[in-house]
Amino acid sequence: MDFVKLKIDDKEVQVKKGTTVLEAARSIGIKIPTLCYLKDVNQCSSCRICVVEVGNKFIASCSLQAEDGMVVKVNTPAVREARRIVVELLLSNHKRECTTCNRSENCELQIAARDLNVRDIKYIGEKINEPLDISSPSVVRDREKCILCGRCISTCSNVQTVSAIGFANRGFNTKVETPYEKPLGETVCINCGQCIMACPVGALSEKSDIDKVWKALEDKDKYVVVQTAPAVRVALGEEFAMKVGSRVTGKMVSALRRLGFYKVFDTNFGADLTIMEEGTELLGRLEKGGDLPLMTSCCPGWVKFVEHFYPEMINNLSTCKSPHEMEGALIKSYFAKKMGIDPKKIVVVSIMPCSAKKFENGREELGNNNLQDVDYVLTTRELAQMIKESGMYFEDLPDEEFDNPMGESTGAGAIFGATGGVAEAALRTIFEIVGEEELKEIDFKAIRGIEDIKIAEIELPNGNTITTAVAHGLGNARKLIDMVKSGEKEIHFIEVMACEGGCVTGGGQPIVNPHILEHLNIKLERAKAIYEEDKEKPIRKSHKNPYIIKAYEEFLGKPNSELSHTLLHTHYERRKKY
Repeated sequence: MDFVKLKIDDKEVQVKKGTTVLEAARSIGIKIPTLCYLKDVNQCSSCRICVVEVGNKFIASCSLQAEDGMVVKVNTPAVREARRIVVELLLSNHKRECTTCNRSENCELQIAARDLNVRDIKYIGEKINEPLDISSPSVVRDREKCILCGRCISTCSNVQTVSAIGFANRGFNTKVETPYEKPLGETVCINCGQCIMACPVGALSEKSDIDKVWKALEDKDKYVVVQTAPAVRVALGEEFAMKVGSRVTGKMVSALRRLGFYKVFDTNFGADLTIMEEGTELLGRLEKGGDLPLMTSCCPGWVKFVEHFYPEMINNLSTCKSPHEMEGALIKSYFAKKMGIDPKKIVVVSIMPCSAKKFENGREELGNNNLQDVDYVLTTRELAQMIKESGMYFEDLPDEEFDNPMGESTGAGAIFGATGGVAEAALRTIFEIVGEEELKEIDFKAIRGIEDIKIAEIELPNGNTITTAVAHGLGNARKLIDMVKSGEKEIHFIEVMACEGGCVTGGGQPIVNPHILEHLNIKLERAKAIYEEDKEKPIRKSHKNPYIIKAYEEFLGKPNSELSHTLLHTHYERRKKY
């Protein structure tokens, strides 16, 4: 492999050919500020804050390839001044409401201004005067805060292959816009929220339901029940300065009780329920010749992606609702009946790592008693905000247990938060459903990890073989589905998570500064915590959950029964692209 040697501020460094000056500088501990740069996603040199001096020229280091003998100046008065001017110009037409902005203290522009000692803005820019785009149930757009870095566009187009937004116009009139300038809620946006995670400022954020949940908690005539997804407990601690991947399950439960929720349930119970229904559905299709491959329906971003881009494969989607919707349906039927509560007085709040769940719970379908299964969805970030508002010292809270009958869950439910987890949980149960034989090795490591696409086979006790494929990130999902459609691969069961790494890096999770992401793989750190929770569970198979068994015995009858289909299954619709 070829290497080049260069000097950066009189320090000699050797790097692989093709390495940028930015990367070379960071490899020897020299910090060059960036805004538009996002490793492996966006490298467009649009913001110019990363300028360095090479041969009396100022050049953007994020796209400048290191060359043999190159002499780079990073820390000179002229370079520092150039960077300050860039930040001042960005701030000159920025909507500077920093004290009330949702990204305050976690805004990359704010951090750059602080680090570069910008204390005065000498320029007067022309500010955009546009209302917020609140048409989406999940994402709010504030163009007055946009700095035209393009990170959201690259994420949406190159990583997710959705292309719901792009650059429009030229020069001073350039803006980030949707096709035909439609409201975001009327586009192919799949609500994944990865644009929010990519945005360095507050131009994109989740649509908040915090005030509605506070109001529900104050209503003495309501029973406000909360459920939390598995990925939340391995990320929530980061909002309170805890290490990435810290498991805070007990403290989270404790905090939710102190916020005033009537019952605190675990969405992992709904995940176990999903495995019972989806596993039975898969076996039914294998035996009776239904549409294959069966594609998981746990991820609402993925489901909407299919509805827009692969409508011919809608029948391949599992008819199962996602775990939190299933659990919401049982809370307002089974649980309400057991407790003698009028379902109309129950408010279900889901805490999710995902902004797309806000879209999902508003789909035009009603569950038992003509009620929505889930009333409000809060992201991990929104829950952290509520905890902060209430004045708790989160890290000092005692560990508490979930409430039953929907708090007891298995390790299989826990791993839903990581890519490959749904498929692995399903295989653990399917293997034992079809025969008397007990599965000895339940860790399906072939479908774990963050490879783009993973394919594995499992031989069942009845002699049949199931071929399973797992993809995370919709660009990878598109490749997998195209392989299946072309006949290149014969697959029986497909799991897709819209977000790379799965729910652990969903659009509602804590936003991590890109500089940290360059040396810490949060996908792996959070997933590791998920699998640790799985290992510590006394029961690691969904069909062994005693409360799941009881729910079928007392109420549902059996998986895929008529009542199960009424409460726990759904339908999909073809959606136009534009």
